[in-house]
Amino acid sequence: MKQNFFSKEITPRCEHCAKGRLAATGTEVLCRNMGVVAKDYACKKFVYDPLKREPKKLKALEEFSVEDFAL
Repeated sequence: MKQNFFSKEITPRCEHCAKGRLAATGTEVLCRNMGVVAKDYACKKFVYDPLKREPKKLKALEEFSVEDFAL
């Protein structure tokens, strides 16, 4: 399943907003408009920044042996 990072269906969160940045505590966002807010807060001036979104972690791959790569 391919995820579109520019979709209108993305839930607004200050954590992913272009107008804010993560505070040193890691639990709050420093917003240009609203000041210090929670990561899951979103105001009407939300602007999505796809580069602030962390990708989902991949599942661990199975382990391979040397025989798997031999011809």
